Amino acid sequence: MTIIIKELVRRKLKQISYNDLLDHSHQYGFSISKEQAKQISHYLKHYNGDPFKHDDREAMFRELANITDLETARAARKLLNELIKSYGLEYLFE
Repeated sequence: MTIIIKELVRRKLKQISYNDLLDHSHQYGFSISKEQAKQISHYLKHYNGDPFKHDDREAMFRELANITDLETARAARKLLNELIKSYGLEYLFE
């Protein structure tokens, strides 16, 4: 089951559109522009890291900070950690 969950997450990251990101940003209280959403979507489509590994995730958040700003990247990291805990998926993330 672990492999299936990880593959679903990786696919979603590769397939997320900028419209999805804009919708999620409004849903979770983020402020990103359409251009930033396009840049993030492009970055994620070409992202080859493993989001389940700490160092790769940190690199992803650093790139998010470069595209947006440090505050947005920190809020995104916090939200991800909250979602991981709320779904009981801590065991998947190194």
